[in-house]
Amino acid sequence: MEELKALLKSYIILKEDKTELYYSIKDNYKYFKPFITEKLGYNLILRSDFIKLEKLPGKPERWMGIENFDNKIEYVMVMLLLIFLEDKGKEEQFLLSHITEALSSNDIDEKFDWTDYSTRKSLIKVLRFAIKSKLIAVTDGDEDNFALDNSKEVLFESTGVSRYVIRNFDEDILEFKNSKEFILEKSQNHETDRGILRKNRVYRRLLLSPIVYREDSPEDYEYIRNYRNYIEEDFNKYLGWNLHVHKNGALLIPQEKDNGFYMFPNGKGISDVMLHVLGEIRSQVEEGVISLNEEDTAVMNKIDFEQLILLVRLSKSHGWSKEFREMTQGKYLSEVIEELERFSFIREEKETIKILPLCGKVMGDYPKDYVWEEKNEG
Repeated sequence: MEELKALLKSYIILKEDKTELYYSIKDNYKYFKPFITEKLGYNLILRSDFIKLEKLPGKPERWMGIENFDNKIEYVMVMLLLIFLEDKGKEEQFLLSHITEALSSNDIDEKFDWTDYSTRKSLIKVLRFAIKSKLIAVTDGDEDNFALDNSKEVLFESTGVSRYVIRNFDEDILEFKNSKEFILEKSQNHETDRGILRKNRVYRRLLLSPIVYREDSPEDYEYIRNYRNYIEEDFNKYLGWNLHVHKNGALLIPQEKDNGFYMFPNGKGISDVMLHVLGEIRSQVEEGVISLNEEDTAVMNKIDFEQLILLVRLSKSHGWSKEFREMTQGKYLSEVIEELERFSFIREEKETIKILPLCGKVMGDYPKDYVWEEKNEG
């Protein structure tokens, strides 16, 4: 169902931007409502000017932060920006200087030096996120100019949807003692059917995580094994996706034509790099250089793993995008490791890298005729 896929891919759908899609979702929601409410346990916010599906993960992952955010201060800025927008009505206008003043006069004693280039760059990232998420719109000016000169102004307007970004909790969150209580709030503080909570968690994990490993979550994995036919029927009916269950994990396989989801492999240059790295890992496993345990995992020294990635660059980079051929060694290593971890191929643990079972499922290399042509051209 394309309307359901659109909801899963979009942070928010504004009626004025996508009028046809907005009404199509309203008209067809009844057909996929059971999947959203009963299986995923999600809430659909339907208003006269926008639609938003609240997508919550079954298990928080390290890679689930906001794309392009690099440090804690950017998340602080987002929350302070949301507080600033609470008092703004739809289409109400304000200047960039109003935002910087509001952020500087916060109640958490966080200091911002707007003469500092890195601080201004962080705010620009936050503003780009807010624009992309349809929380604000640019009326006049360019926020990028603020990076070069802190006196530059930009005129924004509120879309009126920022108040729907933060979840509503049934409990007083001021009484929570740690982050786990936010995650488990519903199951800890309510006599809710544990079976429903478990089902929602499993469906969410399959939907939003690359794979559910048996070693990490034996309870969830067993649920998937026991109810695999029902689970696959649901995902196939509503999304056209297939469920693959292996001895060490379970994952969903979307259709190749499903554009807009963050999948692997994809059209990005780093996808080619990762396919070659995975191919090298598989080769070293077959040659006995890397030894797998009974869970099909292995632990490598981080330095040795970095050498493996550099070896791949040395032998395979001739067909990569210019970005990854010319990238500095440090950036190349950090980006490849980060992306491999994002898709649950590896897990970085202090000074070691854990090779995970999904590495054995995907790999890639150049066609033989490409290699032959490359050698003959050289």
